[in-house]
Amino acid sequence: MTETIPAKPSRPGADLWRRFRTHRGAIVGLILLTVVSLMVWAGPLVWSVDPNLITLADRNLPPSATHPMGTDELGRDLLARVLDGGRLTLAVALAAVMASITLGLVVGATAGYLGGIVDNLLMRLVDVFYSLPSLFVVILLVLVLGAGFWPIVIAIALFTWMNTARIVRASVLSIKEREYVEAARSLGAGHARVLLGHVLPGTFGPLVVTATLNIAFAILTESALSFLGLGFQPPQSTWGGLLFEAQRAVISEGHWWRGFFPGLMIFAVVLAVNYIGDGLSDALDPRRRKR
Repeated sequence: MTETIPAKPSRPGADLWRRFRTHRGAIVGLILLTVVSLMVWAGPLVWSVDPNLITLADRNLPPSATHPMGTDELGRDLLARVLDGGRLTLAVALAAVMASITLGLVVGATAGYLGGIVDNLLMRLVDVFYSLPSLFVVILLVLVLGAGFWPIVIAIALFTWMNTARIVRASVLSIKEREYVEAARSLGAGHARVLLGHVLPGTFGPLVVTATLNIAFAILTESALSFLGLGFQPPQSTWGGLLFEAQRAVISEGHWWRGFFPGLMIFAVVLAVNYIGDGLSDALDPRRRKR
């Protein structure tokens, strides 16, 4: 009689990675985002040119070995400015996403767990924010608060938390009725312990997917503000700000490199993040997990 050896249980992280890597677009997006991030954060260690160094003798030069992305009308190296602007752009996006995820998590968890009149009031608040013209109100907030780092982060976060709140609420409504949550309550666990220890961990998957998609929205919003001249002011630069500075040079003078490289970076990051979000959505899908 042969003895059956039980299969070794797989780790949740390994299963998640196995499902994620079957999504080719997500893998391409992860590689692309990694490359751009390394360029932005570690690039200055290799390309140590001052992004604000004015060299009038090198004005409006096209891409070359000396200046791989060309120069602007003041002779500043565009590669150095793209790397410097990328750090600020990504920092704004990450801070805005963290703020919006936190706000959405608090509102959604409170509404879903307490229910009743609290749920109705908070969901009506979500509807109010959905009804507002987001870009117009963001522009208004930046005009009122100023064009600093935190005012821009707050303005973006205020109009990216609603999806998170609805997703978390739906997850909490489903999870709080499950047997293990009822068992925890019957053993005397308080509301805070049940919510933090048993309910909120089940919302992790949807939150990760929402966060990746919100990063793309935050980058595009910050770029739109900078393109309209309402973002960070010189000498600070972001990818959107570089596009704003390049308008006249590209249209009137044909200096295509001024707009091409900042726009390419925005396109690459937004595309990569969206593909990663799709891959995470598939990997965290319970129906796919069963298959």
